Amino acid sequence: MINLKKIIFLIESITLIVGKNVSLLVLFMSLIAFCVALLRYFFNIGFVWMQESYIWMNGLVFLLGSSYALLEDRHVRVDIFYRTFNEKYKAYINIFFSFLFIFPFIFITSKYSLPYIFKSWLSLEKSREAGGLPFLFIYKTTIIFFCFLIFTQTIALIFRCILVIRNKEKKIFFKL
Repeated sequence: MINLKKIIFLIESITLIVGKNVSLLVLFMSLIAFCVALLRYFFNIGFVWMQESYIWMNGLVFLLGSSYALLEDRHVRVDIFYRTFNEKYKAYINIFFSFLFIFPFIFITSKYSLPYIFKSWLSLEKSREAGGLPFLFIYKTTIIFFCFLIFTQTIALIFRCILVIRNKEKKIFFKL
């Protein structure tokens, strides 16, 4: 029989490592944004690559940090009724809405982004701005990593919900 706890542990370990490392980008992003403002408004100097770098970091934080938010139960939810339900009922709701919203979203995002990313790789796309960052095609590839991380973390969530339904776990989400 498949050991769900081992699969959950593996997926959540990867999500945790990615999430913790991506969170460091917030610090660098803030420092670079501060430097851009300082250079522009006090020294009248501007670097396009510097401006693009913190914009790219913001995208990376969103794309790669989303699975960590799902792991930590920090995603958007209307908790009017949900918070009052017991863990078993929450597990059923999480499974249902994972299939209703998350999986279709991941499928559609993957389907429509793959040609976009492939075209970017074929042309070795770079920034349109003079002095901008090269390797835009690599940056666009993070969309697929986003889909993969959200997909795997949703699988872990569903497996954890199954364990709660079978009374092998007490809680769906644990604060790490």
